Amino acid sequence: EGQLYLLQQRSGKRTAKAAVKIAVDLVAEGIQDKDHALLLVDALSINQLLHPQIDPKAEKETMIRGLPASPGAACGTIVFNAADAQAKCKDGPVILLREETSPDDITGMHVAKGVVTARGGMTSHAAVVARGMGAPCITGAGDMVIDFDKKTVKFGDKYDLKEGDWISISGDTGEVYKGKVPTIEPSISGDFETVMKWADDKRRLRVQANAETPKDAQTARDFGAEGIGLVRTEHMFFDPKRIVSIRKMIVAETLEEKKNALNELLPYQTGDFEALFKIMDGFPVTIRLLDPPLHEFLPKTDEDMDALAKELNVPVETVKARATALKELNPMLGDRGCRLCISRPEITEMQGKAIFTAAMNCQKAGVKVHPKIMIPLAMSKRELQVLKEILDKEKAELEKANNVQIPYTFGTMIELPRACIVADQLAELADFFSYGTNDLTQTTFGISRDDFTYHDCYKKLGILDSDPFAVLDTEGVGKLIEMSVEKGKKVKKDLMCGICGEHGGEPKSIQYADKIGLDYVSCSPFRIPIARLAAAQAVVKNADAKK
Repeated sequence: EGQLYLLQQRSGKRTAKAAVKIAVDLVAEGIQDKDHALLLVDALSINQLLHPQIDPKAEKETMIRGLPASPGAACGTIVFNAADAQAKCKDGPVILLREETSPDDITGMHVAKGVVTARGGMTSHAAVVARGMGAPCITGAGDMVIDFDKKTVKFGDKYDLKEGDWISISGDTGEVYKGKVPTIEPSISGDFETVMKWADDKRRLRVQANAETPKDAQTARDFGAEGIGLVRTEHMFFDPKRIVSIRKMIVAETLEEKKNALNELLPYQTGDFEALFKIMDGFPVTIRLLDPPLHEFLPKTDEDMDALAKELNVPVETVKARATALKELNPMLGDRGCRLCISRPEITEMQGKAIFTAAMNCQKAGVKVHPKIMIPLAMSKRELQVLKEILDKEKAELEKANNVQIPYTFGTMIELPRACIVADQLAELADFFSYGTNDLTQTTFGISRDDFTYHDCYKKLGILDSDPFAVLDTEGVGKLIEMSVEKGKKVKKDLMCGICGEHGGEPKSIQYADKIGLDYVSCSPFRIPIARLAAAQAVVKNADAKK
């Protein structure tokens, strides 16, 4: 008597909606304080409130599993390329299957309900783009074998399907199902808004978005983003109206021809930036100069090269020769980032002019603009100096011609270990450091972010606790970040530091960012609510850890 015997104990499973309601009710009843009520909601589970989910009660037949690269669920008919996706989406939902995606696939990804790739990891092109669009994506599905000529696909040894067949996918579990599987549409309650208000009152980190289209930017603002932490300008060039001009610039022989091609892009770029400044009225917009190697903009097949040659009115041999000349053995470490901006200064001139013109036009319209220009892949102060001189020259010419002042903030993306080591030198010119943790992880580990196929083996053997491209490696990459922040702030006390890689939307990584005193995180638009909640939870957890 007087004793309570506990015969069995289980962790109570609950949906995100239930967890949010429990947290609000416990605070209302005086049982829990707001700070610790925030910890009752798994930040990642918020995906259930933002994306469709596979109905857990539905019968389903799993064909293969890959990496859960972008959350949500979808069903649709199979297509194998961007052109077919655009054509067939008019007749119903489609799922795009690729070996791996490239910028050429952007138009198809925009209309597809989901994407599955045989190769790639959690930060591959398909994963990053799909997360930005809020579409489900599965990468690294090695058991998917596509025959593009026959337009058929094998899922493992058991399933043979063709274009037009129905499949369903879950970006939360990485599973591909046979046929149509029912989904549950997301719903957001008033309790969710209550919890998010608590989070915003508690968090220290600012939460910004990775976005480059007006649609993504508006989605980010609607989810509570406090600016844009990364505009990937290369994504703006793949519109059919623009890709011809960028290809014309690449194929051009003379500097005059290159500049003429870039002048065709100038009004498009200016309009792009004006749209983002207006949506983010009063908030910063961080624009990364052109980053990928130029070969990514050229067609890959002989058929497409023939079509481009006819469109540009040049011999097809010229197109093929340029593609061959631009080919690199290791393009991720090749002529890209600031190296491309320096070796092709005319590109930097055009982008700088577009940014400053857009800022000037918006200022005249009464929009509060805060442009931030970010130099990618820098490894030395001199690289920053060369590019800042080009940008400042463009700005000065516009200011003189229009009798205006155009303020902007100059900074760099930290993606290389050397940049972390010489951070004090970079801080002499840079007013902010934005850590591109996708590439910084890649260059620190020496592991390709697109070919990390052995992560399961490494986890089983205890070599790695988790995929470092999904959860920030605090022992290695994190220490480089800490060191560079310390070195940079010794030179410039008000140096702004944040994360703009995909780790910016991952709760454990956000807790670490708060712990080491970063100023902001930036992530895909649909991860903004997750980041807001995780940033608040980080404050509570880090404070509790000190007690």
